[in-house]
Amino acid sequence: MKTNITEKQKRVLTLIYESIVSSGFPPTLADLKELLNLSSNQAVLNYLVALEKQGFIKREEGQARSIRISPLGLKILNKQRLAPVVGIVAAGPCIESFTETNFKWVELPAGIAENEIIKKTEDVFIVQVRGDSMINAGIDNSDMLLVKKTKEFKSGDIVVARNNGGVTVKRFIAEGGKRYLKPENPIYQNIPIIPGEVFFEGQVIINLSKINK
Repeated sequence: MKTNITEKQKRVLTLIYESIVSSGFPPTLADLKELLNLSSNQAVLNYLVALEKQGFIKREEGQARSIRISPLGLKILNKQRLAPVVGIVAAGPCIESFTETNFKWVELPAGIAENEIIKKTEDVFIVQVRGDSMINAGIDNSDMLLVKKTKEFKSGDIVVARNNGGVTVKRFIAEGGKRYLKPENPIYQNIPIIPGEVFFEGQVIINLSKINK
């Protein structure tokens, strides 16, 4: 695959990256048209098509503002992988859904971005912890957790779970016929998992706040 990039194409790629970091979304065609001082949306599209053909970005057909910068594109910009900070999760009682929170994107630390688990995981997001129910698992109030979306969970995994009360982070336990969410602080009680009422949003894979500490 051709990996050469012109200065103008790199400028477009940089503007896409900066928009995602600053606003949480890639720029619109109108945004790029104005920022690049181009005369038409077609001129913008020509750049996007070229960047996509070279593997620097990915676009979802039929979806507005669906541009994603590929690992190759990030490498060209000398940037690490981005992950969205989607909001707050409870380490204690459930709190309102983090999906209602305006999120931002942040660059993952270099060592984390190169982790084989992260590289093989398409969808990751970051949540901030509120509470002390997971302190014995090394998760403290205000810690930032990197979470991967997955459909497969095993007993012992630390998960972000949702029910009608909101979202929480707990350890998933399956033993015998029992399934429940276990806090790692003895002052809190287990939360029974009732089918159809508790759903897993993802598995916690790294506590970003504990890196290099």
